[in-house]
Amino acid sequence: MTDLTSIRELVLSRNEVRNALDLATTERLIESIAEARDNAAVHAVLLHGEGAGFCAGSDVKEMAKASMADRLHIAERKATLMRALAELDKPVVCAVHGFALGGGFMLAIGCDAVVTASDAVWRLPEIELGFFPPWGIEALVRRVGIARARWLVWGANRLTGLDVIRLGLAEVEVSADKVLEEARALALRLSEMPVTATQATKRFFREQVPVPGLDAFAREIYRENCEAGSAQGTFARFIERD
Repeated sequence: MTDLTSIRELVLSRNEVRNALDLATTERLIESIAEARDNAAVHAVLLHGEGAGFCAGSDVKEMAKASMADRLHIAERKATLMRALAELDKPVVCAVHGFALGGGFMLAIGCDAVVTASDAVWRLPEIELGFFPPWGIEALVRRVGIARARWLVWGANRLTGLDVIRLGLAEVEVSADKVLEEARALALRLSEMPVTATQATKRFFREQVPVPGLDAFAREIYRENCEAGSAQGTFARFIERD
């Protein structure tokens, strides 16, 4: 019998909004990562979503109703979540099925190993909505470099699981019905490796490939976009839907 007690599973469960990432969920994830960090019995973390897909992105309705100061606070806390994933000296595996859009895209690639369904839809739609992604840019650049990151942020193409494998945004591609099974198996393999060596590996690559300050700069551009331009129309539409 497989022992999964060394793996901490974190599950996005907001099916009514396709697991959109709001501030409350962000805070719970930050707390859960801290708990995994402080629990010596936990050797790996597995992140996945319930329902139709992994995560449809940030909760734009929450952003639309917030003041500018609160929008920036929400973005900063999501950047804190990304830092928590990067700074956790334990492997984090993400399972993506259905879709990983916007903030869901960024959250997934902030993990150390991504298992994606072949037919999963990946895309960054923020520019189309009128604003620059205010967090996750550091993780994106770490994975694909500046030129490719720029192309992806423009969101010109919908990507499949095969596409993100080719780009280096994910490590394993399987059929949709095998995603969670494969991700659990990968998390288990990583959790069974010598702890000090896996932690040293993560620490080494984090410290040797720094991309400091990009997310803070991204939030400044995001603020400028939110205060003028088509982002205002986007937020108004989301408020009208309520």
